[in-house]
Amino acid sequence: MLSKRLSPGDQIRIIAPARSMDLIKEEQVKLAVERLEGLGFQVTFGKNVHGHDEFFSSSIEQRIEDLHDAFADPSVAGILTVIGGYNSNQLLKYIDWDLIKENPKFFCGYSDITALSLAIYKKTGLITYSGPYFSSFGVKHGLEYTLSSFLDAATNDAPYEIEPSDVWSDDPWYRDQENRTFIKQNGFLQIQEGSAQGTLIGGNLCTMNLLQGTEFMPPLADSILFIEDDLESHALTFDRDLQSLLHQPGAEGIKGILIGRFQKDSHITEEAMIRIIQSKKELKGIPVIGNVNFGHTQPIATIPVGAFASISASRDGIKIEIDQSFKNQ
Repeated sequence: MLSKRLSPGDQIRIIAPARSMDLIKEEQVKLAVERLEGLGFQVTFGKNVHGHDEFFSSSIEQRIEDLHDAFADPSVAGILTVIGGYNSNQLLKYIDWDLIKENPKFFCGYSDITALSLAIYKKTGLITYSGPYFSSFGVKHGLEYTLSSFLDAATNDAPYEIEPSDVWSDDPWYRDQENRTFIKQNGFLQIQEGSAQGTLIGGNLCTMNLLQGTEFMPPLADSILFIEDDLESHALTFDRDLQSLLHQPGAEGIKGILIGRFQKDSHITEEAMIRIIQSKKELKGIPVIGNVNFGHTQPIATIPVGAFASISASRDGIKIEIDQSFKNQ
């Protein structure tokens, strides 16, 4: 199930299903609103986005209220999450899945929001999006790639490619918008060659693993798995989290893997990533591509959970194409 494409004049509702909007600086909120309004969208906010407790989140009831209100409101076309956090999975038992199924809308976020994106797709069939937060639109410099990919995914019916950005950054931009370091990106990393087609399933790896064994975990068979993690991960945790995922029913049917670029503080080098992947006999013979532009570095692509993808990696280059039309599924 694909939501209506966003177009100028549409209303985008901002909700905080994980951490509170109070974590975002006022000038960044203002810039994010200006950016979205500059694209022609109307921006509105859930009434509980500023609520916070000792964990800088609001109650389950408040977060569910804003989520349900956003899907139920006929004037809302798209939903952006403020930011991530640690507790989106608290909401899963309280969500009205029929409400979402009857009111399909564009829904986007990443990191901890993976729990919601995957669960919504599994329980309703609605394609959801691993992509920028509302707060991401408050980045002052270097947003062009993120913005272009977001528009490809949210406003266009045509297939689109995920290509390497020219540069990438791991700066804490939310602390200092001006002193940024942008590093030249030399394409994506071919870890294992091959070509594959399948359904895109994935997001933040450690969050994804919270769904193992639950009714909220999408099937892995015939999937193009895309995974990323943040600076709290390192080579040993990435290895065991990936191994745990590969033990899930249907994992033997994974057709290919995309790995988002790691933050520098994770100390997961290209050599370590290659070694980990090549140690997994389960992954022998399938294409694996690393350093893809999604996850906790910038810029990021928008990837639809549940859409069809074709990927290839060979000496002739790397290609990642996404098709949301269902004609190949």
